[in-house]
Amino acid sequence: MISRILRVRMWAPVGVLTSLAYCLHQRRGADDQNSVDRSLLELKMVQVVFRHGARSPLKALPREEQQVEWKPQLLEVPPQTRLDYTVTNLAGGPKPHSPFDSQYHETTLKGGMFAGQLTKVGMQQMFALGERLRKNYVEDIPFLSPTFNPLEVFIRSTNIYRNLESTRCLLAGLFQCQKEGPIIIHTDEASSEVLYPNYQNCQRLRERTRGRRQAASLQPGISEDLKKVKEGMGIAGSDGVDFLILLDNMAAEQVHSLPSCPTLKRFAWMIEQRAVDTALYILQREDRESLQMAVGQFLHILESNLLKVVDPATPPGKTRKLYLYAAHDVTLMPLLMALGIFDHKWPPFAVDLTMELYQHRESKEWFVQLYYRGEEQVPEGCPDRLCPLDKFLNTMSVYTLSPEKYHTLCSEAQVMGLGNSE
Repeated sequence: MISRILRVRMWAPVGVLTSLAYCLHQRRGADDQNSVDRSLLELKMVQVVFRHGARSPLKALPREEQQVEWKPQLLEVPPQTRLDYTVTNLAGGPKPHSPFDSQYHETTLKGGMFAGQLTKVGMQQMFALGERLRKNYVEDIPFLSPTFNPLEVFIRSTNIYRNLESTRCLLAGLFQCQKEGPIIIHTDEASSEVLYPNYQNCQRLRERTRGRRQAASLQPGISEDLKKVKEGMGIAGSDGVDFLILLDNMAAEQVHSLPSCPTLKRFAWMIEQRAVDTALYILQREDRESLQMAVGQFLHILESNLLKVVDPATPPGKTRKLYLYAAHDVTLMPLLMALGIFDHKWPPFAVDLTMELYQHRESKEWFVQLYYRGEEQVPEGCPDRLCPLDKFLNTMSVYTLSPEKYHTLCSEAQVMGLGNSE
């Protein structure tokens, strides 16, 4: 029965997953949910989506006297994070070209570093995240082997060097630099990447959001606050500076304990909140299709991993215990929005969204437990932190897109505008 349901899911339209996935286990009342004995739950799979560690800014502030010095000494590699790895494309072939890294190397910051470079602080953050995962899944629960085993772990990253290096540091912390086989990090071409909203690949997403970033800075509240901050910094005439650029510089400077511009320090809370407001204006939760095009394919991957484990027909060796995905803040925000757990705070460096899949040893029912920043979450549509799999899948199904549906939606002509939000 489960096998047939899972095969049907491959072509079933979005929205019917409720009735299909509900067959994965027996119906239960709300009272039964609260009485689940956690000691009878067996961990079957873990998926971790994380942002890279701390880095240099992507774009410098306009006035040189307000720019901090990003010196190459900040790039020192901590010895405990050293670990060999190989990068391939999704098919196991040569590593694709990275246009983003080429662009970053065109921007030299004051002090000599390039834009977007992972620093020693960022490497240490990722090593610490790896150590936390080791405590959770090696020490507290003997789920993973204490040394890296390629049969247990699948790793995918965006093809950007800071993400690849962040992954290295995480694995060094998780497995204490011990491995039983080669570490392979899978990447994709920038043109078809799904681990971030791909405006290059999705014409309709590009059309829907075109102009929204600039328009966001003109919205009541955001406009006045931006003017106040820019006047305080003496850059009132700099049209290219918005709250996203201000936050990017401020966050990078703060985490490295560098001397930020006094105005950035004074308005730190406002800058973060207005940056979030700007991002939410660009990618609006009520605009379901935009969220689908932003992270729908990635959600489909996460969903497929869950369903493969649940399906008894899945051949041995076709699943992993741990799936790691090195992504970005612009990935995590729409993911959190889609799951109904966005806390209206900018995802910090090295933050993680962790999804655990459990099976009840006696009833054979399936459950999902979600964590963000190490704290338990209650996804939308779930009655409790321990969420029945069918309900969790139903929440995901609102925004999940198969590759075929993604390409269909992205290529559709823009038949109508989005009012003033354009």
